[in-house]
Amino acid sequence: MLNSNKALSQRIHPLLAPLAIRGLAIANRFVMAPMTREMSRGRVPGQDVAAYYRRRAEGQVGLIITEGVGVDDPAAVDVPNVPAMYGAAALAGWKQVVDEVHAAGGKIMPQLWHQGAMRDAAISPEPHVAPRRPSGVIGPIGKVSLEAEKLARLEIKSAPLTDSEISDIIDAYARSAANAAQIGFDGIAIHGAHGYLPDNFLWSGTNLRTDRWGGDPKARAEFPAELVRAIRRVIGDELPILFRFSQFKMQDYNARLADTPQELEQILTPIADAGVDIFDGSQRYFDTPIFEGSPLNLGGWAKKLTGKLGMCVGGVGLDRGKRDHHIDSGSAASDNLDRLVARFEQGEFDLVGVGRSLLNDPDWVGKAIRGEPFLPFDNNNLSRLT
Repeated sequence: MLNSNKALSQRIHPLLAPLAIRGLAIANRFVMAPMTREMSRGRVPGQDVAAYYRRRAEGQVGLIITEGVGVDDPAAVDVPNVPAMYGAAALAGWKQVVDEVHAAGGKIMPQLWHQGAMRDAAISPEPHVAPRRPSGVIGPIGKVSLEAEKLARLEIKSAPLTDSEISDIIDAYARSAANAAQIGFDGIAIHGAHGYLPDNFLWSGTNLRTDRWGGDPKARAEFPAELVRAIRRVIGDELPILFRFSQFKMQDYNARLADTPQELEQILTPIADAGVDIFDGSQRYFDTPIFEGSPLNLGGWAKKLTGKLGMCVGGVGLDRGKRDHHIDSGSAASDNLDRLVARFEQGEFDLVGVGRSLLNDPDWVGKAIRGEPFLPFDNNNLSRLT
């Protein structure tokens, strides 16, 4: 049973503090987490996409991070309705998105995405373009939700990236970041998690290289650090950069990027030094401890180890994980807010990513602020498309 409206609004009050990040000021600590939608035909976001993000801005989300957006490389993404951050039509569509969000008083960053080892050429408009992989492999397969046919395609080895190809990909990220800055985005988010390209370099399961791009954890961080440096050069000093990372991979939900805090520090420090302002620690549940002997979540460890802002994400406002829901099962939508606020007040993290709760209801943050009851969670709720 939900608490009274007054009690609910009071208990999230700490999360309503404003925050300045370089030249960006956000009204509160709630961030719309990036969520793939595949609603941009021909990779061009339309008016419906602009309206989708505007509704979340009107719902008082402090900062919106878009769905994954393909960078200017033909092997960046597969499904044809994933949007791009290059080409006149796509950039015009994103300009409309930015303008709508700003008109509603919101702030927005694009999440630059390169699928790397996980790109399925067979379902892309460019089936002849092979996936880009540091060592030509998808990595060890463990617990996955991929169909057997898709997994069989992805497990086919490809040629390892050459130095020239790596340089071209870094340039592709920089071009896309420059495009985003030019049309008015408020910062740049990099998808460096879940078994995609930057994560392919970070994870020992996909990076078997012995040159400057591989080796120990610090050496494996060289590629994402170069990405960040290249992006920082083209966007300047005013716009913040956010970097998403994770332990788990699409290749294996039980995979680990780092087994100890010391390993994680080796990985994150070069990326932080390159110019990242926010580390988005992606995990399934925000209150799951990452290392034995400490309650810290992934965003909390990033903050502790690097001194940068930490963001947590995973099941905020819900009491079950993504694959725990059934069509007919609602969710006690506010059950974990007390735990969330308590950890925030202890200084564990600085920002809170909200994903499926905002798919379910674009006004979820507004309801939390006003102390109104949340909508019951529906895994098939079509508001995710609107």
